[in-house]
Amino acid sequence: MSSDSHSPWAEEIDELREKGLFRTMPAVAGLPGRVVTVDGRPGLNFSSNNYLGLAGHPALVQAMTDTAASCGAGSTASRLISGTSEVYRELESFIAAWKATEAALVFGSGYQANVGILTALTDDRDLIVSDELNHASIVDGCRLSRARVIIYPHLDLNRAEEALKSTGFRRKLLVTESIFSMDGDRAPLKELDALCRRWGAFLMVDEAHATGVIGPRGRGLASEEAVVPEIQMGTLGKAVGVCGAYVAGRRALIQVLVNKARPLIYSTAAAPAIQGAVLASLKIITSDEGEARRQRLAENTRTFHHLLKSAGLAVSTVSHIVPVRVGESARTMQVSTECLARGIFAHGIRYPTVPEGTARLRLTLMSDHTAEDLQQAVSVLTETFLSYSII
Repeated sequence: MSSDSHSPWAEEIDELREKGLFRTMPAVAGLPGRVVTVDGRPGLNFSSNNYLGLAGHPALVQAMTDTAASCGAGSTASRLISGTSEVYRELESFIAAWKATEAALVFGSGYQANVGILTALTDDRDLIVSDELNHASIVDGCRLSRARVIIYPHLDLNRAEEALKSTGFRRKLLVTESIFSMDGDRAPLKELDALCRRWGAFLMVDEAHATGVIGPRGRGLASEEAVVPEIQMGTLGKAVGVCGAYVAGRRALIQVLVNKARPLIYSTAAAPAIQGAVLASLKIITSDEGEARRQRLAENTRTFHHLLKSAGLAVSTVSHIVPVRVGESARTMQVSTECLARGIFAHGIRYPTVPEGTARLRLTLMSDHTAEDLQQAVSVLTETFLSYSII
């Protein structure tokens, strides 16, 4: 039973525990990198979005320190009042040039960006067509937009086209992740772009897990495939190593968002020091050092998948996001705990983040992982899965 049996939420907490869905926040200590301490236990870190290993980079730490010294600890207001410091302007100009768009806009988080974009650009006169495995922020943005929403089966081009054929709407928008966060697979952006052009729809691409990692100078999957979505969104807290998000596109798009995106308008702007660190990170990402880090990550990805296949733990996609399915939620968390006890931090992912019955360990690779790290992770996974009769 819950420790507070008189709480009005005690029954709900007990139900979560019984289903293996009760969540806590692991305490992580130390600089972000390939080795961290989780709840007092050291482990190789395979549960981070810090794909390029930049979160603890000295240049980012120094930029954050310097910007805080010159601009203070807080922004003091929303972006539309007095919260847009010069470093915001510099960062947004850099992002627009990097993404080869007319303008860009920075949000406090990826969640804010997706909800803000979808609710600002659509209403009950419009249609949103969305992949069924899109991130929760996209799902919530669709719901809050009041638009008609059609969900198509994951990566199903025929069903996406069927939805896009719908008529009677002021505006049609198709939204997809480029690299899907829980499965690591890729959206067929060229084909989706062609469908949007054929049926008069806008394409919105969430590059959260591709930004910095894929494409020329880390511009993302759309750039790699020579696709130019009307709305390009990405996060600044994954490969970029800091926090926040951006949207890039035509100047008119950005102007509409400035005027209508409620998460932007009604939130105090993130501290200028954060934007200083983001700018320092993007300068690395677009440099030779950034390219070297991408190459190391790509090599680690190939090596890790080869090792998994050799151990009988092959997954269906080849990506820096590596889901290894367990199935049942409680068992998944037991396996995750056992992996940490053996020195590998591989966090479990459960419903509602993934569909019921598909709980998994989601391992994420970093450019900083060594060949020995990868081999140790596969060995621990194999031993643990065997001990639980999963393989």
